[in-house]
Amino acid sequence: MSNSYFSFKQFHIEQDKCAMKVCTDACLFGAFMAQYISSTPVNTIADIGTGTGLLSLMIAQKNNAIIHACEIDEQAALQATQNFSSSPWHQRLTVIKGNVLEVKPATIYDWLVCNPPFYEKSLKSPHSNKNIAMHSGRLRLQDIIPLCNQYLTRQGRFALLLPYQRTTSFIAMAHQNNFYLAYKLDVKPSPKHHFFRSICIFSKTPTPVLLEETITIKELNNAYSAPFTALLKDYYLFL
Repeated sequence: MSNSYFSFKQFHIEQDKCAMKVCTDACLFGAFMAQYISSTPVNTIADIGTGTGLLSLMIAQKNNAIIHACEIDEQAALQATQNFSSSPWHQRLTVIKGNVLEVKPATIYDWLVCNPPFYEKSLKSPHSNKNIAMHSGRLRLQDIIPLCNQYLTRQGRFALLLPYQRTTSFIAMAHQNNFYLAYKLDVKPSPKHHFFRSICIFSKTPTPVLLEETITIKELNNAYSAPFTALLKDYYLFL
């Protein structure tokens, strides 16, 4: 049974009302994007399907942008609001409750980040909130491209955490709709495992040099790898 909370060095996540709990790959995504986004001036960020608000909070720790976190599930939206309110960056964080496919954005954004539902045509849970969080019935991967066209500035970028096996097809889909892969980080749980996640960053203009890298979360001795530790040391209590 998952803990009802997860504490980081600078903020705290309550998660008892959310179907999707804090997990390692989501933390890696948040830490990586916080570092990546901080390298360029950014004013506004949209976090689509925020859940507990984890991704927004991790990015807010290292960036001064205004972040709007969208969430369709009422209980998750309430929990994210509570987590934002108790954080040091509450004045820059806002939860927008509703379906992003139906609500026109009040502003346009420099970045859109999303940890989307992973599964299609899979065995579903009897719990409807978990199905929304994990299965792409409400937000499918093919919905994200037009969403980005609507939400992003002309120079805007978007980033997704994807299952590794769905990365190639999504990159092709994005390219067909004039979004170009600028960076890809493939993630392994350990050296003895296959890749299981990819962090993909897209822009509206082709980049001269595509950067493709890999990271392993843990070494064979079960200790966190040096690259993972470098990313998460400002967040995890025990690093």
